[in-house]
Amino acid sequence: MNSELPTVLGAVVSLLFGVLWVPVAVFALQVFAARPHQSKQGGSPSANGVSLDDSESRPRPRLAVLVPAHNEAVGIAATLIDVISQLNAGDRLLVVADNCSDATADVARRCGAEVIEREHDTSRGKGHALDFGLRHLAAEPPEVLIVVDADCSLDVGALQRLAAACARSQRPVQGRYLMHAPVNAPLRLRVAAFAWRVKNWVRPLGASRFGMPCPLMGTGMAFPWVLISGASLATAHLVEDMKLGLELALAGAPPLFVSDARVNSVFPLAREAAQAQRARWEHGHLSMLLSEGPSLLARALVTRDRRLAAMALDLMVPPVTLLLGAVLLTVVIGAALLPVASALPAWIASACLTLMLAALVRAWWLVGRDLLSVSDLLRAPAHALLKFPLYLKFITNRQKDWVRTERHDDKP
Repeated sequence: MNSELPTVLGAVVSLLFGVLWVPVAVFALQVFAARPHQSKQGGSPSANGVSLDDSESRPRPRLAVLVPAHNEAVGIAATLIDVISQLNAGDRLLVVADNCSDATADVARRCGAEVIEREHDTSRGKGHALDFGLRHLAAEPPEVLIVVDADCSLDVGALQRLAAACARSQRPVQGRYLMHAPVNAPLRLRVAAFAWRVKNWVRPLGASRFGMPCPLMGTGMAFPWVLISGASLATAHLVEDMKLGLELALAGAPPLFVSDARVNSVFPLAREAAQAQRARWEHGHLSMLLSEGPSLLARALVTRDRRLAAMALDLMVPPVTLLLGAVLLTVVIGAALLPVASALPAWIASACLTLMLAALVRAWWLVGRDLLSVSDLLRAPAHALLKFPLYLKFITNRQKDWVRTERHDDKP
């Protein structure tokens, strides 16, 4: 019996290590399929194969831009000016000043936006603000609803691209939403900006090459009114956007990615604010991964819905720092088991690490060289280890309530 123990142990560990290959393979496939700068050479196709240039040449549907805002008086004017510059006659701009204790509503009105104010002691969070705005717009509904956060800037033509693609496909549309590092940002924020580009640009772009959908990202989202008007938005979920995207996919309308519709924001410079923001995003993602990922994949397999399966597999890829840390741990465990078990676990772990590192280097080559030098890239894994207390808190003290992130420029 003892002679069989190494074989059994090696088989069990190899099976466990093999499970990790799924998110690593999905991550690598998306990264290697992406062509981020292809749009510079002519037309740029969207995820459903429709040329964006062709979409832009068609009449734009009547739209409403919904901006949820909680204590955004300092920065909301710049966002509203961007939006207003891209509106056509008959379009609407609605700001929901949600539980504000500052002059957000007054600033928005001075900019020319339609403003409604919401106050509620317990129902807090972006989802409730969106639901409040949606019910207000229902009296005179648009053809397309676009959601833009109050701290974002829009590239020229972003609303046109979102609205046109949404009208053509009659599905939700997600633009390219990027968080940028401030000028002269420390390494931690430049690493975060690179990881954001990988998650919100490279990976969905790679998936779109196979005609696969993408997750919703919270801002720069467009919806056909007939679809969004029946959605359940009144939630305080940490990642209400991701949850909404899955619900719409289950209803037969998975979101499309339109890379040329660019929406931008900036990471808060203060360390505490950045950590709070990251905890909300990553704890929310991990909660969704555990609660929705397996059941969503099972449903996709039963119904043979490849688009739903793609969304489930994408959801089950954890944050890149956590994924890399898990792969490195398997390598350590595999090496430690060499004296008492077969070499198969070590080989599986080493191959997994090789693929993961190759995908990360490829992503850096595509979209990270302006952010991280070679020396920065070599220091990044050690720097990323500082994030692991955040993942431990997911087990010991998980963030459950939506909390607005304080900006580095919030002080008047």
